[in-house]
Amino acid sequence: MTQDHNKPQKDIDEISGVETTGHEWDGIKELNNPAPRWWLWVFFITCIWAIGYWVIYPAWPVFFGDNARGGTKGLYEWTQYSKLKDDQTEITNLRGEYLTRFRKSSFEDIAQDPVLYSFAIAGGKSAFKDNCATCHGTGGAGAKGYPNLNDDDWIWGGTVEDIHQTLLYGIRSTHEETRYSEMNSFKDMLTDDQINEVATFVYNASHGKATDEKGSMLFQENCAACHGADGRGLREIGAPNLMDQVWLYGGKSVHEIAGQIRVPKHGMMPHWEGRLDPQTIRQLAIYVHALGGGE
Repeated sequence: MTQDHNKPQKDIDEISGVETTGHEWDGIKELNNPAPRWWLWVFFITCIWAIGYWVIYPAWPVFFGDNARGGTKGLYEWTQYSKLKDDQTEITNLRGEYLTRFRKSSFEDIAQDPVLYSFAIAGGKSAFKDNCATCHGTGGAGAKGYPNLNDDDWIWGGTVEDIHQTLLYGIRSTHEETRYSEMNSFKDMLTDDQINEVATFVYNASHGKATDEKGSMLFQENCAACHGADGRGLREIGAPNLMDQVWLYGGKSVHEIAGQIRVPKHGMMPHWEGRLDPQTIRQLAIYVHALGGGE
């Protein structure tokens, strides 16, 4: 029998005795080993799975058909859009149930109900970011001229009922029920020296330092009627506590305090009644109260 010289000869690896693929890189040859049996079975299963998935679910992209945004419908006619719609419906129904309970519950009842309280906190947090964070910051820490809602310093009171009233009617807003207080300008009532003496008294008293009699007398004559004889404020009229070192418009120096006495700044908080629904305002009150400074 003659050898067929046109037929390619098999290249057998000398060490392993396995036929090679004929590929060689820097003396390294690739063995022509068959794929493992388990790998083949996995491959076949994935192919069958893919075909089944194409049949059951909307997986095969086409440019025709009446499925959402084209493509095959699948036997179950399931789509991510119908799933989203079902989930949203479920959430809306659940929220409606909670809202019905929330509407009928007092602040005290809500505080004692973990589910309703969590519901109020979630709703209040969302409403806060949309409506309050612009002034008070996303965490409620405030800024110069905008109160910090995390501390325990409240001009009008920090109970959830007090906060709710402030949210409803605002401070110096256009609402007829708004809370209103305004500090007088003393630039034409006291001399510059007297203003500086009062400012020095307030600064020293708030920092636990010794105060002089003249500044104390000027404070009692001009400021105590609103801020109290001890300077700790009167919430009934919205007069701030001057002894806690919490300053809305700056009080880190005598100069800053004197500037507020001379020409006071008056902020304005808008009322939310008529702008937000009543239950959202209640949720906001609970959330603000929970920030850490509520009483």
